[in-house]
Amino acid sequence: MKKVLHKVLMIFFLIFTSVGAYAQDATLAVDSKTVFYVVTGFVFVIAVLVLMVSVVVLQLLRTFVRQQAEQLAAERGEVYEEEESAWKKLWDKVNDFRPMEEERELVLDHNYDGIRELDNHLPPWWKWLFYVTIIFAVVYLAAYHVFDALPLQEEEYIAQIEAAEAAAASRMASLPESNIDETTVVMVEDAGLLGKGRQVFNNNCAQCHKESGAGGIGPNLTDDYWLHGGSIQDIFRTIKVGVPEKGMISWEPLLSPDQMQNVASYIMTLKGSNPPDAKEPQGELYVPEEITPGTTETESDSTQAVAKL
Repeated sequence: MKKVLHKVLMIFFLIFTSVGAYAQDATLAVDSKTVFYVVTGFVFVIAVLVLMVSVVVLQLLRTFVRQQAEQLAAERGEVYEEEESAWKKLWDKVNDFRPMEEERELVLDHNYDGIRELDNHLPPWWKWLFYVTIIFAVVYLAAYHVFDALPLQEEEYIAQIEAAEAAAASRMASLPESNIDETTVVMVEDAGLLGKGRQVFNNNCAQCHKESGAGGIGPNLTDDYWLHGGSIQDIFRTIKVGVPEKGMISWEPLLSPDQMQNVASYIMTLKGSNPPDAKEPQGELYVPEEITPGTTETESDSTQAVAKL
């Protein structure tokens, strides 16, 4: 009993320490899906623990009842014989154990290095499982390759891609028309729009570039070096079409032109922030072609920031 309680306490300890370690990972953006998975996992763990405690309590009650029955039988001068439970009957039927007394009848004549072999049959549960795998294989073959009742993996993938593209097209059609593209995009300075750009960046870009823009899987967005051009137009284009060969998807189906302009402008504000864990420079040094009248050098330099995505 002490060993069982010790194991339960160890499970509690490991669960809470793992949850604490997960909570310390602040590099992932927390969204509704993440919260759902965390809550679902937590509820599942609690349910498992409740089930384990229930089994332990039932075992204790069973032991207590048996001890009381043995004590009562001893007081009456009787020999206590525990009635075989339904669970034990089922267990014996599923495993079909041969008693140890019959082992001599099962031993084969040959041996190897003192090891003797028993001529025992496979337990029923193993044979039932084998029969199930045969039935499953026949059903799978018929459903996927004979009658085409279910789609193969490639067909399912194509269908999901088409559904995603249709959903993106529908969503884009419902948005108000915008004339923003890589030729008309401008740097926004409104704090509210930059805040929206930051939210889009944290939800979609921080996994590869970190929330500080220091770079991780993707390049550093806070220095003067760019892989695909450092102007606001270059940055917008990079966000729009992506860099498939480097693992960056096109965000055009998922973000509106206004959102891409906002996130591009926000990334430009990261220039010169010098985060402590910044990745080494990549690409070529970007120097603005000219500084327009009425625009400060800092504002002009800020146009260098987004095309590194």
